[in-house]
Amino acid sequence: MTTFPKATIEGYPRIGANRELKRALESYWAGRIDADTFRSTSRALRVNNYNHLRDLGLTEDYAIPADVALYDQVLETALTVGLVPGGVDLDEEFALARGNDTRVPLEMTKWFDTNYHYLVPEIAAGQEIKAVPERVLRIVEEASEAGHKVRPFLVGPVTLIALSKPAEWSLLPSLIDAYGEVFAALKNAGVEWVQVAEPAVVADLSTPDAEIANYLREAWSTLLASEDRPNVYLTTPYGSAREALPVLGELGVEALHVDLSPWTLEADSGYPERVRAQIPESTHLVAGLIDGRNVWTANLRERTDVLESLGDRDVSVSTSTSLQHVPHTLKAERNIPVEVAPWLAFADEKLAEIQALVAGEEGAKEAFAQSDRAVRTRAESETIHNKAVVDRVAALPEGEVKREPSFSERIKVQHEELGLPTLPITTIGSFPQTQEIRKARADHREGVLTDEQYTEALKQEIKQVIELQEEIGLDVLVHGEAERNDMVQYFAELLDGFVVTENGWVQSYGSRCTRPPIVVGDVSRPEAMSVEWARYAQSLSDKPVKGMLTGPVTILAWSFKRDDVPLSVSADQIALALADEVRDLEDAGIKVIQIDEPALRELLPLRADNRAAYLDWAVRAFRLVSLQAKPATQIHTHLCYSEFGQIIDAVAGLDADVTSIEAARSKMELLEDIDETFHSEIGPGVWDIHSPRVPSQEEIAGLLRAALDNVPAERLWVNPDCGLKTRGYKEVEPSLRNLVAARDEVVGGL
Repeated sequence: MTTFPKATIEGYPRIGANRELKRALESYWAGRIDADTFRSTSRALRVNNYNHLRDLGLTEDYAIPADVALYDQVLETALTVGLVPGGVDLDEEFALARGNDTRVPLEMTKWFDTNYHYLVPEIAAGQEIKAVPERVLRIVEEASEAGHKVRPFLVGPVTLIALSKPAEWSLLPSLIDAYGEVFAALKNAGVEWVQVAEPAVVADLSTPDAEIANYLREAWSTLLASEDRPNVYLTTPYGSAREALPVLGELGVEALHVDLSPWTLEADSGYPERVRAQIPESTHLVAGLIDGRNVWTANLRERTDVLESLGDRDVSVSTSTSLQHVPHTLKAERNIPVEVAPWLAFADEKLAEIQALVAGEEGAKEAFAQSDRAVRTRAESETIHNKAVVDRVAALPEGEVKREPSFSERIKVQHEELGLPTLPITTIGSFPQTQEIRKARADHREGVLTDEQYTEALKQEIKQVIELQEEIGLDVLVHGEAERNDMVQYFAELLDGFVVTENGWVQSYGSRCTRPPIVVGDVSRPEAMSVEWARYAQSLSDKPVKGMLTGPVTILAWSFKRDDVPLSVSADQIALALADEVRDLEDAGIKVIQIDEPALRELLPLRADNRAAYLDWAVRAFRLVSLQAKPATQIHTHLCYSEFGQIIDAVAGLDADVTSIEAARSKMELLEDIDETFHSEIGPGVWDIHSPRVPSQEEIAGLLRAALDNVPAERLWVNPDCGLKTRGYKEVEPSLRNLVAARDEVVGGL
């Protein structure tokens, strides 16, 4: 038997260092390449990744995980084990992910407390489950042909059902059989290790912990009892296993991963000692010591202390999670400040940290010395600490802050001021980022366009967007955000305290990638960031044009966060910077201001006992932004993929005047959580913009009527699920026209 490797990782960014998979996916969807070309391109990317990881030191057999997914790892596993039917057909897989002319896509939501989105399997009691092991066998075979013994990856059966809709546990016995069939096929193909992730054990989900532990015992005692399988490497990323830890110790699995990142130990400081006590030495322990979700250089001495707290047993070293949540390498960055660069470690640099921990200080003296310097210089840096910002936050009132007057008084003033029709229509903010916009941005960056020429190009785009909305018949307009490369990065580039990357791409879902900024220090606003664009757009129309801001929690959630101060400190700093922007927008004549918080739930702690404190400071930060807004200024917010019911009280606590939420894929069922305590007006999304489908007038009208079952007409708005940045005008124009026609049809029947 091949022993488990001493150094490994839980996964690697699969989008490609130059976003090769993104480009291949979008070329295939657009019909520019055929299926064979797409498959060969994606295969070459995978093999190149294996070669690269071997060059970085993962030389032992099965040190490299084959965490392969063309769109999403949950969908990939669900197809492989047959929980979702689809076989190996490429177009059927993408229809499940994106929808097509005849079907809507699977619902999508956040993967634990990260900014990655997974596709939610839709399952039902009594359904047939038929494994398709060919999917994973192809991955093993192509790696073998390239000279690699890789570890095939699956999401575990307990996690797969726990994250499905509904969590139909009656299917577990059949699903266990399907996993057994896949394991047997891998064994017959000569595979010695398979990696299976069970992160359901680290979170408080809809299924209680005790039940999750029982299902874990049921599933794995059966699977591990079979001899017709590879060795199993069971992983528990994203947090502490808590109540499930004793069960994990009982199972007798060959290798077990535990997340021992600083993030996890901050919430559960005694976790390493309990791991040592409850996991027998017959199970090979893999310590997830290197943080897979943030980009700070590891404190190798502190990490060594955690490693040593596990005792003198033989322990392998890994990352706490897959590295899919961080960029590929710092080597692709030219403009990160010289002082800051040594403080950072992306995916490739984290491989070196793992090697250093395996070698120890005697075997990796230079790596430990570099870590020491990074820790020291970051703590001593004068450039990241701003006393004026710290003092301003310290002067804030403690506890809850509240906008005055109350919503019921404000909304009367706003209705009179804005004069909107029944079921007013707006969009979430962005309009398509056309090739012309992207070219203008690139030309400006390269000096081909002057500042004046670039500004004029953006103004022309804004003018066209305003004219299109007026012609279609929207009621509250947006300027389209042509000037913004990303809703978070745009503000990060204009705020002090952030560093942005050139090539730090991270997959959000499918082919969608972002470049998360890095919060390196205290945050402040040197000057207005969005006012001139909003002022110009408003000058083009008599209808209200929204000022568009990204909220403090979302800016924080979609950035790499400081680990030297509490998150609440950075949130308050960002909130005060945005409050200054709200004041300037009002002075510029903007009557509607949207403060987007799509990531409000994303930072929600995985354990229920930590959530109240988080929601307190998150709601406070949002309220700080709008605290001094005039009563007549209508404050909107937007949430998407937010498990609305789980945080309904916090969303109500934001005290926004209008709240828009993702609701199309869930067919308005989120609105069932709204009761009389939720005073905001509501804009449930009636068009799923993450799919290329153009929703019909009939479909939208049906969703609006469903919404009216829970929300009275005087409180209901009409809007898409999210911004339109990723869509094309060939989808946007007919969809918006159908939106207006559906609204008119429904209003006519009231």
